[in-house]
Amino acid sequence: MKSNVKRMRSFVFLLIAMLMLTACGTSNSKTSTDENRTSDNQSKGKITVGGKDFTEQHILTKITSIYLKEKGYDVKEATNMGSTVVRQALENGQIDLYWEYTGTALVIYNHQPVETDPDAAYEKVKEIDQKKGLVWLNKAELNNTYAIMMLEKKANELGIKTISDLADYVNNHKEIKFASNAEFYARQDGLRGLEKKYEFKFQPKNVIKMETGLLPNALKEGQVDASIGTSTDGRIKEFNLIILEDDKHYFPAYNAAPVVREESLEKNEELADQLNELSSRLNSETLIQLNYMVDVEHKDVAEVAREWLTSQNLIK
Repeated sequence: MKSNVKRMRSFVFLLIAMLMLTACGTSNSKTSTDENRTSDNQSKGKITVGGKDFTEQHILTKITSIYLKEKGYDVKEATNMGSTVVRQALENGQIDLYWEYTGTALVIYNHQPVETDPDAAYEKVKEIDQKKGLVWLNKAELNNTYAIMMLEKKANELGIKTISDLADYVNNHKEIKFASNAEFYARQDGLRGLEKKYEFKFQPKNVIKMETGLLPNALKEGQVDASIGTSTDGRIKEFNLIILEDDKHYFPAYNAAPVVREESLEKNEELADQLNELSSRLNSETLIQLNYMVDVEHKDVAEVAREWLTSQNLIK
């Protein structure tokens, strides 16, 4: 009898042990599956997308971030940086990529002569930066070059159609109030270079520095007579502004392209093709419209970016 009881106890203990092993095996299997799933989600890698501190850059940064998130990347944004700051962040590995302009990189970062031919500027800066471990992917047909702008009514009143006309007007001891952001005022291919090229000089008291986003509004409200701006600003048409002809070809080509750390491309094999797909869809006309939606219609940048990506069938 005792023998039967012992055998029964042994059987129960064995059964319990088997159930526990089975439970542990199931638990381990589930944990393993979860780990694999996490690994799959992270297989695309972590990407930090940088951006500068004006509307077009906010849009490009947000388009890129949303697009890459939809592709499965773990995306972080680092925005509102000045040109030299975002460039240093890329070189230092604090960000993986951002959209840069050929003229800026060529003249400001690499201290090369101004190049007005878009293809020549792109090939030259691409070659120089490659040696630094920075890869220029395909440039977009987006040339956001600097421009001198005036209210159309004011320009017609003063008989100014070109930058040479503006220079002649100033040289004849007539005052023009000119608005500039801090960057254009200070940089090599900025105001001083413009004055040297066209052989004129604004009186210091007539140069008013303000934030980039306020420049077209200053023209619209009559606070200034002329202003630096960019050729893809969405407010040009809305505010009845005109761009003075750069008849001496001073301003460089400023085609935008994704610039990516070589290390980041090596870690993410599909990244180059994915970003090149974005570049192929972007052009000056597109950015004028997107800038308009943000600056004039006051739509949210993320909303504008997502709507455009959806319209291009780049995301669902």
